Amino acid sequence: MTDPAATLLRTAAELDAHTPAVTAGSTAGAPRARPERAAVMTMGALHEGHASLIRAARAAVGPAGQVVVTVFVNPLQFGEAADLERYPRTLDADLALVGAAGGDVVFAPSADEVYPGGEPQVRISAGPMGERLEGASRPGHFDGMLTVVAKLLHLTRPDLAFYGQKDAQQLALIRRMVRDLNFPVEIVGVETAREPDGLALSSRNRFLDAYERHTALALSRALFAARDRLAAQQALHARALAGGSSGDRAAGLTRLGEARLAADAQAVARARPDGGPAAVRAAARAVLDDAAAEQPPLDLDYVALVDPADFTEIPDDRTAGDAVLAVAARVGTTRLIDNIPLTFGATT
Repeated sequence: MTDPAATLLRTAAELDAHTPAVTAGSTAGAPRARPERAAVMTMGALHEGHASLIRAARAAVGPAGQVVVTVFVNPLQFGEAADLERYPRTLDADLALVGAAGGDVVFAPSADEVYPGGEPQVRISAGPMGERLEGASRPGHFDGMLTVVAKLLHLTRPDLAFYGQKDAQQLALIRRMVRDLNFPVEIVGVETAREPDGLALSSRNRFLDAYERHTALALSRALFAARDRLAAQQALHARALAGGSSGDRAAGLTRLGEARLAADAQAVARARPDGGPAAVRAAARAVLDDAAAEQPPLDLDYVALVDPADFTEIPDDRTAGDAVLAVAARVGTTRLIDNIPLTFGATT
């Protein structure tokens, strides 16, 4: 027996008719015992990464709640008409995936439904954060993204809205918009879903041929290499804290001719608690530089270690705190992004 497809709704009026009823015994303004509606916003061409968001939304609202998945290819987010036309549309498959993952409703409005009268004259500005990294590579992209997210939040009226960590800058901007403009919704980030070989799940992956996909794996390898470099440095620092004077031990081992053990002890003695932002960047860039010599080559757009609050670059003297290591590159004609969260200063 197959899972039923989700219910397809095309207009705001239809969506209003499917709004969950007020829980019996509740009163206006009283806190809810459990969220009633969760939203997952997509541009369609759904894959397992979207399914993970839908499952997280279902777990949050429970069997009695409602999970609404929006499918809307937003023209404001595309710089060129050709890119908009190229974007894959797979609505029938999307309906089946949403149903199988636990979603109730797919809201797939037309452009006229979302933007009656044409492109909106008033839009939401992403501000300085929207001009960095992805914003610098795709001018106006984040203004268009926030404008449609704001409209869809108004139309769907969820208690919770779920977004993937893969689009980390997008997630940070949505959180900032919701906070700054007092949207009555909680934004939930969900860990990036990956293929077994590490490639971040994306609707764009379908455009890669076998050779391009091999090259594209450098993005995740670079992130994992940086993560491992940070973990190794922090493990060495923890040993230094636990082992007393590693410098004295290294000197003694050198006198005894045990050069390899001495080098290890010196590494422990020199280990920084933060792992060194410069070392993290270098570990990632080494992998990406190698991929630039592959056939086909990886054409790097950026690799950046940034503060997740505002996406400004983290200085090399940072000793503690959270960070996002983000990378973007083209392989052939396909542009891919990926990122990984890191924490500096951890010693356990």
